[in-house]
Amino acid sequence: MPVVVEDIMKLLCSVSEQRKMKAAVKHSGKGALVTGAVAFVGGLVGGPPGLAIGGAVGGLLGAWMASGEFQSVPRILMELPAEEQQKLFLEASAIVRNLDWTDAVQLTALVMGSEALQQQLLAMLAAYVTKELRAEVRYGD
Repeated sequence: MPVVVEDIMKLLCSVSEQRKMKAAVKHSGKGALVTGAVAFVGGLVGGPPGLAIGGAVGGLLGAWMASGEFQSVPRILMELPAEEQQKLFLEASAIVRNLDWTDAVQLTALVMGSEALQQQLLAMLAAYVTKELRAEVRYGD
């Protein structure tokens, strides 16, 4: 049976959902921009002391913005563009290629019955999210 991208994406969502996998995409560029802008305005308004205060306040705002908000990985996966889903599909297919399955439900059941396959898929997903999305990965609540 031909392997379907949608089936693999459902599998990845199930595996990452079971482990409560979350990711936070960091916005370091925006944080740096805010830090500089607030420091600049502080310098214009208050001179050297305003620059120092603006830099401190801007730094705190920038750090807060760069920290990112954690979202569930299944949600992130389903919102990926088709070409990114295709990349994940190819990597995951290599891991499950030796399994004999007919649909997403059966594939998911086979993988959930194997801790080794789950670990391989989770490691692949974590690497993808960290490298391609430049996000921080967290497990659990």
